[in-house]
Amino acid sequence: WQLVESGGGSVQPGGSLRLSCVASLDGRHCMAWFRQAPGKEREGVAGISAGGGGTYYAESVKGRFTISRDKNTMYLQMNSLKPEDTAMYYCAAGGCWGAWTTTWYQPQGYNYWGEGTQVTVS
Repeated sequence: WQLVESGGGSVQPGGSLRLSCVASLDGRHCMAWFRQAPGKEREGVAGISAGGGGTYYAESVKGRFTISRDKNTMYLQMNSLKPEDTAMYYCAAGGCWGAWTTTWYQPQGYNYWGEGTQVTVS
């Protein structure tokens, strides 16, 4: 399985970016966006269920970021970007276990990862 992210770049505070993740999966996986800034742990940003009906967000991005998916492509629309959003953003996919809705933000719950796309806000 392969996950490929795109859409990262450099923007000014208040700007927007849209990240995409193309997944060579069967569409039955739960997926999420994670980010990792230098010297910090990887953190869950947003998660989406296999069917797309359930979406989950970190408190720090609620109201600014929107996760969505269309078949095997997942998106992250990022608006009102802040300097603290600067990080490498990773796409992840894993099984939709029963506890996923409460543990979606934990990196250990995902089997497949992309190589990341850099987002810089300054």
